[in-house]
Amino acid sequence: MKLFVEGMTCGHCVGTITAALRRLDADARIDVDLANAEVHVESDHVSAEAAIDAIQREGYIAAAKAPDSARRCCGTCHG
Repeated sequence: MKLFVEGMTCGHCVGTITAALRRLDADARIDVDLANAEVHVESDHVSAEAAIDAIQREGYIAAAKAPDSARRCCGTCHG
């Protein structure tokens, strides 16, 4: 599945989102594309809805289609 994630702008964001998805399926294949704000997940055990929920619990905006609003930084790399 391909998900679009707003607010994902640095390595910390990638780690946070990857960890959230790994908690759903430790064997999932997860590829994060910061430049396009996309997360690709290959899993036999995780639905798009569950992945979106896990990402949103971490404070990001996630959807199965591209969001219309601007990307925002999590702030970790600026602190």
